[in-house]
This record gives sequence, C-alpha cells and structure tokens, in this order.
Amino acid sequence: MKIKLLLATLFGLITVTAFAQKGELNSAKEEYDTYDKLRMSLRLATPHLVTAKTAIDKASTNEKTASMPLTLALKAAIYASITVHDSIPAAAATEYTTAQEALRKGRDLDTKKENTTLLEHASRELAQYQLNKGVVEFQSKKYADAYNSFDAARQIVPEDTTAILNTAIAATNAANYTAAISNYNKLATTNYSGKIGVYSILPSLYMANKDTAGAIKSIGDAVTKYPTNAELRKTEIVINLQTGQQSNLIAKIESAIKNDPENKNLYYYEGLTYSQIAEGAGKQLVKVQKAAAKAPPAKPGTKPVVDPQIAKLEQAKYENFSEAAEEYKKALAIDANYFEAVLNLGYVIIAPAIDTYNAAQQIPVSQVKAYNDAMAKVNAQFDLAKPYLLKAVELNPKSPDALTNLKSYYLGKKDTANANDIQKKIDALPAKAN
Repeated sequence: MKIKLLLATLFGLITVTAFAQKGELNSAKEEYDTYDKLRMSLRLATPHLVTAKTAIDKASTNEKTASMPLTLALKAAIYASITVHDSIPAAAATEYTTAQEALRKGRDLDTKKENTTLLEHASRELAQYQLNKGVVEFQSKKYADAYNSFDAARQIVPEDTTAILNTAIAATNAANYTAAISNYNKLATTNYSGKIGVYSILPSLYMANKDTAGAIKSIGDAVTKYPTNAELRKTEIVINLQTGQQSNLIAKIESAIKNDPENKNLYYYEGLTYSQIAEGAGKQLVKVQKAAAKAPPAKPGTKPVVDPQIAKLEQAKYENFSEAAEEYKKALAIDANYFEAVLNLGYVIIAPAIDTYNAAQQIPVSQVKAYNDAMAKVNAQFDLAKPYLLKAVELNPKSPDALTNLKSYYLGKKDTANANDIQKKIDALPAKAN
C-alpha cells in the first residue's frame, strides 16, 4: 500500500508539473494576444509583451513543452516583437537571433499549419526590424549596410514590395548595380503600383553596369508593355541614341506605323527621334566649332582650313530637323490639336532660323548684301514657324516652352513689344512651371 501511495503521489507531481508548463504556454499565448490587440499603444501593450516573454522562457526550458510547435511559434513572435521595440542595438541583435532560430524551427515543426498566423507575424516583425535598421543606415549614407539590412528583410518576406524597393534603392546608391537590377526586375513582377517608374529606372542601371544590350532590351520590353506611355517612349529614344541604335529605333517605329497607320503618337515619336538626333548633332557641332576657334589663325596669303566635320554636322542637324518636321505634320494630319506635335513642329522649324540669325549677326558691316540675304532667309523661315508657335500657345497658354518659342520668334522679327508681352506671361507662370 505504501508503495502504491508513493507512486500515485509521484505521478501526481509529474502531472502537475506538466500542466504548470502548459499553463505557462497558455499564459504566453494570452499575454501575446493581448499585446497584439493593444500594440497601437505601446504604453498599454508593453507590459503584456514582457509577461509573455517571461512565460515563454519558462515553457521553452521545460522538456515537455520546449519542442512543441506552438512554443517555438510563440517564442519567434514574442522575441521578434521585442526586437522591433528594443532601442539598444546589441540587445536587439541578440533578440533577433533568438527569434530567427525559433522561427526556423517553428516552420519545420508546424507540419499541420496550425501556427501559420504566429509564424507569419514573427516574419513580418523580423522584416520590420531589418527595414527600420536599413532606414537608419540609409539616412546615415551607409548605403552598403542599408542594402544588407533591406535585403535581409526581403529574404524574410520575399514578395513584400516595400522590402524589394528599398533593397533596390539602397543597392543603386551603393553602386551595386547588379543587385539593383535584380531587385527592380523582381519588383516589376509583383503587384507594385509604380511599375512604369521601375521600367524608367532600369535602362540607366543597365547602362551604369555597362550592359548596353540589357538597357535596350529592358526599355524595349517596357514600351511593348506600355506602348502609349510618353515617358517610356522618350527613354527608349534617349537610350537608343546613347547606344548608337537610332536607325534601329526608327525602323522599329516605322514597323509599328505600318501596323497602326492612324496612331498619331507613333508619328510623334518618330519625329521626336529625328529631333533628338538633330539636337545631338548640334551639340557636337558646338564642340567642333569651339575647337576650331582655338586653332591658330591661317598664315597670310592662305585660306583658313575649315574642319570638314562642321559642314557634315550642320547638314545632319538640319536634315534631321526637316525629317522631324515631316513626322510631326503627319501626326497633326490625324489630330490638328495634338499639342506636343504642334509645339515640337514650331521648334524644329524655328531652330535653324535662329542659327542663321545668330550667324548673320557675325557678318561684317561692310557686307550689306550678304547680311540682307541672310536676314531674308531668316524672316522666311520664321514666318513658316509662326502658325505653329501661335497654335501651341493657343492650345496651352501656360506652357513655358510654347511661350519661350513664341518669344524667340518675336525677337527674331525685331518685334520688341510683343516679345516683352510674352516675357510678362512667362514671368507670371508659377515657379514650378518656370
């Protein structure tokens, strides 16, 4: 009888101890649930988180409950939440490691998916810790460290668009272009609302990474996805011009026109391409002319040597302006009120006239006929541009570009009164538009 009584007492002690440890587990769950409900007010929530930690620590040290899936899931969630709120970096790092290990084990043991909510909560908290850490590092211009923190958050919540975006931005600032490209490409596959912005950024990253083919493919794919987006089209033009692929771009646009001949935007983009080629030739022309001006003067009795590049670049500039004008006119044949086409058409017509006007001012006073002939040409060219310059202002009277182009016309025609009137309108525009 004594032996039976002793065994019964011993069994009772074991049972009470097991229940006690399960009681700690239940207490940890209840306290953490309360913390989660009150988390918007840390003053009210924190005591419950502290109590939950005390309870889960006890449950984690008992062999009966230490390996239970719920214990590990709770430990991961509790320590992850503590990590986010701990203001001492060293302590937070230790708590992060504890939570991370519990999360790993908890996922492995949760075969019945009974603790999914707790485990997901722990993941979000750990990711938030890394995001917060990354923000501080980024603000301190520690871009490589920020990238590592944001990337750690991204690995925890791989589909979270904020984590992916922050990782991409930090990688860009750290000049880690390969990582930036990878993350922006990943972001483009998610439900992120700013995908057009992503596609606009990617080509420049490929270029910075010395991957010309990648840049061209990236912007080409973007335009295919968003064929009506003006900014992407402009980026495509710039990238193709930078990489010497303008002929391929024109062929691509013309192919699109064959399939959609009534699409005014395609004619506009082809015109814009020719405009950009002309502008590029103009910039190169200025460099060559400056270099020629610094050259030693010709010896007496000899003709000055003219750099053949000057004539070649001048021809390229004006021929491409002319091609651009034809494409803009095609766009306007479809929509006479297409503002961008009207604006650019006026510009490509007046730009060569302004060049001729400036050149005429350098003609010696003694060469009256040469000056008059040049100015007659200028006036004729200015008059060709006038209808489009006026139309652009009519369509958008608040456009600084349209007003500036019209002012240039009046200055070229020596109409000071109207030029001053336009300047007043420019001055009256909001600062941002100016």
